[in-house]
Amino acid sequence: MVRLAICFGSACHLKGSYAVLEAFQGLFEKYNLKRKIDLEGAFCNSHCTEGVVIKINDEVITHVSREKVYGIFCEKILGENACKS
Repeated sequence: MVRLAICFGSACHLKGSYAVLEAFQGLFEKYNLKRKIDLEGAFCNSHCTEGVVIKINDEVITHVSREKVYGIFCEKILGENACKS
């Protein structure tokens, strides 16, 4: 099981954490991974100036936007070469 925590603290909220959440949720549904992902909300990952901040298992990833979600999803959740054509 992959654990994904998305920060919804003030700074990340203002930088688009809900759009990031929606993008990940759409990919989990598309790839039928809802039962393989433990999705959590967080309120601070101590990187407020680098938001949106997510954490996949123990790896903190900063400066996440809706546009970057697909690449992160492919590399970190499906596997490094999973989405390369």
